[in-house]
Amino acid sequence: MFIVVSLILIGLLPPALSVWATYRAERRVVDRFDLAIESAQYPTISPWRQRDPDEHYIDGIGLVIGDITCQLNARSPHIRCAVNPMGPCEECRSYEGRTYDPPILDS
Repeated sequence: MFIVVSLILIGLLPPALSVWATYRAERRVVDRFDLAIESAQYPTISPWRQRDPDEHYIDGIGLVIGDITCQLNARSPHIRCAVNPMGPCEECRSYEGRTYDPPILDS
């Protein structure tokens, strides 16, 4: 009698383990799907790009990186200049400043 019961239990063990493994896998898929839906509803990335403190906006040119009074400035949002592309512009020995003459108004 004991042998018959043990054979029945051994025969039912693989299907029972299969049902249990299927249930766990399905539960894991549902949990991951719920997590994906939840994270899609509440985006964590800010829609605004963080600005670099060296960026300046100039009308007619756009974004410019670095010291805009330097002659060597590339006037580009991607590179400062050919001499010192990574910056900083302060204390650069190749700095060439511009002089602006005020307009002469005839009265």
